Amino acid sequence: MSARFQELDYRQTPLGELSLRRRLEPGTGREIHEIKLNEEFLMSSMFVVAEVELARLALAELTGDSLNVVVGGLGLGYTAQTVLEDPRVGSLQVVDALSEVIEWHEQGLIPAGRTLAADERCRLVHGDFFDLVRSGQGFGPALLDALVVDIDHSPRHLLHPTNADLYGPEGSRRLADLVAPGGVFALWSNDPPEDEYAATLATVFTDVRAEVVRFPNPLQDRESTNTVYLARRG
Repeated sequence: MSARFQELDYRQTPLGELSLRRRLEPGTGREIHEIKLNEEFLMSSMFVVAEVELARLALAELTGDSLNVVVGGLGLGYTAQTVLEDPRVGSLQVVDALSEVIEWHEQGLIPAGRTLAADERCRLVHGDFFDLVRSGQGFGPALLDALVVDIDHSPRHLLHPTNADLYGPEGSRRLADLVAPGGVFALWSNDPPEDEYAATLATVFTDVRAEVVRFPNPLQDRESTNTVYLARRG
């Protein structure tokens, strides 16, 4: 296998073929980590601006200390790592449906895993985020100061059709029920802002807005954008 490309691990999962790859970026020699599910890229460390901003924008909405945070979706760990950079955070749970991704972090195959493992505030949880929300049991007895989600590509482009209920009125209500008064719900999307989804959030949250995050895309030689939805529990 070329020194410029290495498959660090490959697994068969209920969702399909999952692989972790490391390669060197042509020209710069920068190390890039990628997670691929079947023929679809779930995450690449080449593009992490929006994942970082997702955490920063959510926490910027909050005051106080000992913040209780849940991140839905582990990926390469950039959102979780950014949460832990805030000294006000008292506890962080990161929920992911793929135990393999959690193992890669715990084994240090993914660089952020070392940071997450070393921080006693952080706990990696193997579970289906959507089922945990539907159960009504949430993520422990305490309400959340921040509930941050980066799983599907957008509220309309899903990794699995059964995820759709999270983005409807009932799913939004369940999310709101998990957030403390004054707390924030934040969602990453690969698509431009959708007025319909923002309106759905506004039925149970206040101060709903969509922030467009811009970043350079060297692969396409242009600027790319993602969206971060932010909503406060009244």
